[in-house]
Amino acid sequence: MLLPHTDSADAPRPWKNVSTLENQLVEDPPTFKFSWTVENFSRLNMKKHYSEVFVSGGYKWRVLIFPKGNNVDFLSMYLDVADSTTLPYGWSRYAQFSLAVINQMDSRYTIRKETHHQFNVRESDWGFTSFMPLSELYDPSRGYLVDDTFIVEAEVTVRKVFDYWAHDSKKETGYVGIKNQGATCYMNSLLQTLYHIPYFRKSVYHMPTTENDMPTGSIPLALQSLFYKLQYSERSVGTRELTKSFGWDTYDSFMQHDVQELNRVLSEKLEDKMKGTVVEGTIQHLFEGHHMNYIECINVDYKSTRKESFYDLQLDVKGCRNVYDSFDKYVEVERLEGDNKYRAEQHGLQDAKKGVLFIDFPPVLQLQLKRFEYDFMRDTMVKINDRYEFPLQLDLDRENGKYLSPDADRRTRNLYTLHSVLVHSGGVHGGHYYAFIRPMLCDKWFKFDDERVTKEDAKRASEDQFGGEEELPQANPGFNNAPFKFTKYSNAYMLVYIRESDKEKIMCSVDEKDIAEHLRVRFKKEQELKEHRRKEKAEAHLYTIIKVARNEDLAQQIGRDMYFDLVDHDKVHSFRIQKQTPFNLFKEEMSKEFGIPVQFQRFWLWAKRQNHTYRPNRPLSPLEEAQPVGQLREVSNKSNNGELRLFLEVELGPDLGPISPPLKTKEDILLFFKFYEPQKEEIRCLLPSCFFVKAAGKPIDVLPKLNEMVHFDPNEEIELYEEIKFEPSVMCEHIDKKLTFRSCQLEDGDIICYQKSASADSEEMCRYPDVPSFLEYVHNRQVVHFRSLEKPKEEDFSLELSKLSTYDDVVERVAHHIGLDDPAKIRLTAHNCYSLQPKPQPIKYRGVEHLSDMLVHHNQTSDILYYEVLDIPLPELQYLKTLKIAFHHATKDEVVIHSIRLPKNSTVGDVINDLKAKVELSHPDAELRLLEVFYHKIYKIFPANEKIENINDQYWTLRAEEVLEEEKNLGPLDRLIHVYHFTRDTTQNQTQQIQNFGDPFFLVVHDGETLADIKVRIQKKLQVSDEDFAKWKFAFLSLGLPEYLKDSDIVSHRFQRRDIYGAWEQYLGLEHPDTSPRRAHTANQNHHVFDRPVRIYN
Repeated sequence: MLLPHTDSADAPRPWKNVSTLENQLVEDPPTFKFSWTVENFSRLNMKKHYSEVFVSGGYKWRVLIFPKGNNVDFLSMYLDVADSTTLPYGWSRYAQFSLAVINQMDSRYTIRKETHHQFNVRESDWGFTSFMPLSELYDPSRGYLVDDTFIVEAEVTVRKVFDYWAHDSKKETGYVGIKNQGATCYMNSLLQTLYHIPYFRKSVYHMPTTENDMPTGSIPLALQSLFYKLQYSERSVGTRELTKSFGWDTYDSFMQHDVQELNRVLSEKLEDKMKGTVVEGTIQHLFEGHHMNYIECINVDYKSTRKESFYDLQLDVKGCRNVYDSFDKYVEVERLEGDNKYRAEQHGLQDAKKGVLFIDFPPVLQLQLKRFEYDFMRDTMVKINDRYEFPLQLDLDRENGKYLSPDADRRTRNLYTLHSVLVHSGGVHGGHYYAFIRPMLCDKWFKFDDERVTKEDAKRASEDQFGGEEELPQANPGFNNAPFKFTKYSNAYMLVYIRESDKEKIMCSVDEKDIAEHLRVRFKKEQELKEHRRKEKAEAHLYTIIKVARNEDLAQQIGRDMYFDLVDHDKVHSFRIQKQTPFNLFKEEMSKEFGIPVQFQRFWLWAKRQNHTYRPNRPLSPLEEAQPVGQLREVSNKSNNGELRLFLEVELGPDLGPISPPLKTKEDILLFFKFYEPQKEEIRCLLPSCFFVKAAGKPIDVLPKLNEMVHFDPNEEIELYEEIKFEPSVMCEHIDKKLTFRSCQLEDGDIICYQKSASADSEEMCRYPDVPSFLEYVHNRQVVHFRSLEKPKEEDFSLELSKLSTYDDVVERVAHHIGLDDPAKIRLTAHNCYSLQPKPQPIKYRGVEHLSDMLVHHNQTSDILYYEVLDIPLPELQYLKTLKIAFHHATKDEVVIHSIRLPKNSTVGDVINDLKAKVELSHPDAELRLLEVFYHKIYKIFPANEKIENINDQYWTLRAEEVLEEEKNLGPLDRLIHVYHFTRDTTQNQTQQIQNFGDPFFLVVHDGETLADIKVRIQKKLQVSDEDFAKWKFAFLSLGLPEYLKDSDIVSHRFQRRDIYGAWEQYLGLEHPDTSPRRAHTANQNHHVFDRPVRIYN
């Protein structure tokens, strides 16, 4: 799901997938396209930036971007309701929209994401916090920023809500969908596919679980619960129990992963859970096949083979027209000859054939289509949207079993029928998953799109998911205008086939007898409870909820669950009474419930006071008690969600039995009492919790009774305090015992806290010697869970602190707990309540006043802080600037990273002087310079007097190197030029597909020097072999356009500028293959757009 200003990846749900009937009923609204050009983009200093307002569907919209990311290293972008602050109460509107960052060099690499949302006063903006990596956006060679100009496109379609959500999936199709937790559509499509393999479902039901297991802690039980609900529920079902059983938190549910990766991880986990049970081996039996890797020598009799198993097959899409082409490519024979000969045992290097053949295929064949691949030229993942066909029947015995090994059992007929098609709609940076499934392998197809299930025809499920391009019909037939084609971003990503010969066994019947008795009982109880709640909700307007608080509730709660006010109404007796029931009849029910005769009951209404406390206000009158309970609710406080809250006053006689309540006059005040013991730091309510006093009476008159209640001497000196309020701060004032209750401004429902009068000695011995200090402590106490910033998932320790603790108090307590002498070396980082991760920026030294300020995140409060131990005190560090500098040695082929830490007002010259003391120079008088390198180009040489405070080393690399002697003595016609390595994308016939790599450097070019002369010096400098260097090409590049040079060309004539500041747009290019190692994670095409790998922890 997408969140306002939070991370997201789940995106498009194309509206055209709404059923045909509904599209006929509702006219398709027009889509408005808005383009926004932002100049001087990299110089934007504001955290957020809005576009101008545009109108779509009669409503005002605008685009909101966070140029430096919304607390993430990604561009954040949202669609915002421009006039949300002036719209009337209760407004809402529904829109389907896409946001795109335009690639100004090649439109095929434009990044576009789609989604839909019901906008309202609480969620007036919606979009993508992780739209695209900032490093990719700010790289000039990628084409998203050209001349520091950034272009955004938004397409917005405002739609009516009813034409989508009125659909009843169970009624229309017989199946129910799965709710999306946030970004779990990829998981939902896989779960539906697995559920509709009946043999798999039956095996899950037969996994042993017990009635004592909890679904949130047991993967088998959570999966059984999900499957049971999919089979028997009338409405869409949730997956929270399942994801909790995986050990996932909220952040995992809002992080989109790869469906292929989840499939493998879940299969492995279930395979492990099935071991030692009656269903052991189910995963292997259904999904496991085997192939043989072989290498066979051509000229000698030698063959090496290795058998391997697979649960799914990854098939190439690029360069293949269909599934059969992919299988042909899978078993394609590779020749090992020339420099690539095979070393055979006892035969040495030999020409050989290398390949793969299949020993057997599984009953359920899962084909993962490689829609995502790594583009080595662009150093990024790309989605392959090419047309790729797949048949309804797949014959893997074709052409006399060309895919089978000699050892394969040819008696098994490998003819498969298409069961399901998992679709990815969107681009490389995010998208939406859904599935087309034919549950009974007949002609009926269904589309499972999260909560919504619809009937679909075979063409929609298969041919329409081939991908490729789609041609729009011509607007003016008969005219000679070219048809408009557009790329289809929705296409098949995973295919599931079932073998014909195993169909009867796989598509078996699954009914209640396959479900264990304790599971049926558990699930039926859950369903009945859910149905009961639904019925209660539907009939809620006919009933009143009456909550009755008694003296016993006060005595039980105060000092345990409650410290302020009197009672938690969610923990008292609750009754659901029809609104037409007379209150007197309700009193008879209370007589049976509590054993208090009707004549001894007196009920009081509660009231919320202006100071936000909640107290009994007045007793019900005889006239009110004769009314129906529904009318009583209307005279009670209306902020209680339709509840009627009452306090049952019961007067006790000498034998502690109930007696008639005394007549209440205007002179009688009902007061409640709490007793505080400083030595125990306990406050409690003793029975009776309340009694009447006379307004003209004095507190001193009730002291004997209070002493008697706590078994004190009748003459014991006690102090009285009135508990007035506790929000936003505690107010508890001392009561003058000699004044009258009226003079003390006491009224019905007020609370008096009392304690033994404290001596000077006892005050010193107690942390909180009186009621006000204790209530202040309770109000502000906060247990904080501290985690090491290096291990943000693991709780380290907890400390009880006060919300009013200062910054110094907190770091001192942390330092003391971990045994650190200097608290100033502790640096704290706050918690992000949405991502459940540390905030990007740490808390500055004394940057907040109190602990409460550290724990607030927007409108939420956390109880987590992260800490780290620094090598120097934080106050010193904050006045320093730390720069990471890569020092390139002049004569050795080595690069050493140095961290230079200097005061922020230092200059580049100070950095160089500090660096000189740390590095090995070629000679003592060597001169150093500092360069700014970005994506393998030198953008700047820093002047010695430049302040370091504004130097950014987050996206740009800082490089230090010696200035060569020949550079210091340039002749009048000599040139100092930039030299960069580059390669070209040979698959793109476009000049802008230049990719720089490696370390750029400067080179002195003398007047009249030819390319042949310069090549000698370059080869020597870079130490390249003659064989490799002979393959290199040399070009003069200006603004990305290469002009290839001949050995006889005079190089200096190409470079007219003498200075090298800002001359990075002209350079001498060295074209050759990039042999440097790539990032490890880019090698696997499955880790394309996802921030973290899928893990199931339990």
